[in-house]
Parts: sequence; structure tokens; C-alpha cells
Amino acid sequence: MKIPTRAFCAAAAALCLAAPLAHASVVITGTRVVFNAAQGETTVRLTNDNSRPALVEAWIDDGDVNSTPDSAHTPFLITPPLFRMDPDKDQSLRILFVPGAKPLPADHESVFWLNVLEIPPKPTAIEQAGKNYLQFAIRSRIKLFYRPAKLPGDALTAPDKLIFKRMTGQGAALKVHNPTPYYITISSLSLGAGPKSIEGADGMVAPFGDLRLRLKSVAQAPAAGAPLVFTTINDYGAADTHKGVVVQ
Repeated sequence: MKIPTRAFCAAAAALCLAAPLAHASVVITGTRVVFNAAQGETTVRLTNDNSRPALVEAWIDDGDVNSTPDSAHTPFLITPPLFRMDPDKDQSLRILFVPGAKPLPADHESVFWLNVLEIPPKPTAIEQAGKNYLQFAIRSRIKLFYRPAKLPGDALTAPDKLIFKRMTGQGAALKVHNPTPYYITISSLSLGAGPKSIEGADGMVAPFGDLRLRLKSVAQAPAAGAPLVFTTINDYGAADTHKGVVVQ
């Protein structure tokens, strides 16, 4: 059963991207996974909210949206990787780090992606009678952050250390510098005290990296000293609000 399922995964993963009206029945608890290296493993819970069973396959990739269980190579092991989920049941995925498989930086986080592919059961003869069916396998994909032990600071306060600089000559934009060893995801940003978020001013800033935020609908980049309010996504998938200022 495993070989044809794997062959089906590649086509199914591509098809699911073209099915905006399809909804996953197998739901991942949480919107991200934080893997603490000091613990050596973590657990992710799935729930089948449908009234029918589903075949589920899970794997982790390093950023390739077209990855399959056979093509993805990361230092993680998921158990079980392939299983049946009965209706209204839960299933825990155990994720373990495989020492020596692939060395990862010890001074900052690394980001991967957890994939959960849901393959619905074939309709029964009665359900198919006189009807046309188009079935989709649905893939859910969330970020997995590998967090080395003993990183300085903490992820909760890291967003407060972001540095916002005005950019000129490229349209209204800000350059965000992240001086911390943590990935920081900005979900919204507004200038001044205004509550209205700027369209497109979001993204993920890599550790010690920079992110260009284009300020759509803004005539020019804010001047140095201009206040701003931005929200970030914390380890639990909740939004945290922070205040900042444009430094130059």
C-alpha cells in the first residue's frame, strides 16, 4: 500500500493547490511547531473532524513546496509516517531529531515545514451511482522551528529588538533588521497611532537577517522617529502587539 500511496502524493499535493474550496478534515492542532533541541522530540496532535476515515501521510521538508515523503531529506523522523484516522478521532505525531543526520546551526534557529497529507476514502458503489466524483487529497503545511539549546534571550521578547529603517528610492518601504537568533513573523504593521494595517507589510525575518516591507498605499517612507505598531505570531500561534520606531 505504501508505494502507490507515495506515487499518488506528488500529484495529489499539486492538485490540492488548485482546490481553494476544499477543506481539510484532518486538522493540525496549532499553526506552528517549535522543536526544542534540549528535549530531543516533540508531539503534534491531529484530529479527524469528518464522519469518514482518512489515510494520512506526514513528512518534514526544508522549504520545497513540491516535496514528497521520498524527496524530502531532513534530520527529523516522524512516527507514525503513514496511518489511517477514523472519524472523530485524534492521532499524535511524534517528531524526533536524528543526531548526525544533518548538522544544524547551534547559534540560531532553523526553519522547516511539517506536511500532513489527507487522502479521502474511495466513494462506495452506492455513493458513486449515477454521479460524477472529483476527489482531492489535501495537504496542510505549517512551519517547524528547530530551536537549539541555550540560545541567548528568548523568543517572546525577540520582536521588541527589531530595528526598522526607512528605505528610499524603491518606493515607500522599511527595512527590518533582526539582531536575534530567532525567526520572527510579522503579521501586520501600522504607522503612527492609526489602527489600520498597511497591506502587504508582513513577512518572516530570519535570525540576524533583514526583511524589506513594502508599504503599499503609503506615498513615502516614514521619517526617522516615526512611531509604528506591529503584530507578531508567537510560539503558540497567537498574535502579540509591539511598538517600534523608525530609526533613520
